[in-house]
Amino acid sequence: MIESPDMNPPGSEIQLYLASNSPRRRELLSIAGFGFKLLPVQVDETPLPDEQGIDYVKRIASQKALAACVHQGVQGVIISADTAVIGFNGDGATEIYGKPKAPAEAIRMLRRLRGQAHQVLTAIKVFRTQDGTGWLDSCITEVPMRAYSDAEINAYVATGDPMDKAGAYAIQHAGFHPVENLQGCYANVMGLPLCHLTRCLNRLGIFSPVNVPQACQAALGYNCFVYPQILKP
Repeated sequence: MIESPDMNPPGSEIQLYLASNSPRRRELLSIAGFGFKLLPVQVDETPLPDEQGIDYVKRIASQKALAACVHQGVQGVIISADTAVIGFNGDGATEIYGKPKAPAEAIRMLRRLRGQAHQVLTAIKVFRTQDGTGWLDSCITEVPMRAYSDAEINAYVATGDPMDKAGAYAIQHAGFHPVENLQGCYANVMGLPLCHLTRCLNRLGIFSPVNVPQACQAALGYNCFVYPQILKP
């Protein structure tokens, strides 16, 4: 049974807050068995000049947690995250692909990502409001894209699905299915690497009532080979 966003597992004493507007992060956190309340926040996600991708997602995830703290009555643990797609252009330089601002930008991103591998970076911030204890973790997944056609790009962009997603795609989209032969964390590409989050929450004494790797793989239909290393004692 998936917990509703406003429920806590039986016996839970610590309130979790998800500082996110993302329905995919809400879905993933529920899959992991954690009860939580939604605490959407808005921050400026513009990259700084010459900012590296990993520094960018860590900064934005931290800013989201800080923004959530100002809400009156928030007592518990705040979970925030930020995801970015890092593409490589012809001269080997990297580029941060955020959420497209217009369909034409989504088309441009998808054409640049087509037929090659890129990185998806997610930073997770967990922060206990009572004493300021927190953890900042990150996940990197190499993502190989298939050689989809221009017609497929145009049809996918026309659905509107790419417009709220970093890199202008959803790995789980059944109609477009842009990724092939993924070897890393599938949940990370969706926006919330659950084993990394579990590792952070465990450090604060918060444990899921379910086996997170099993629940994640069953829900996403994906055989994961990286979770033993992430969750090793």
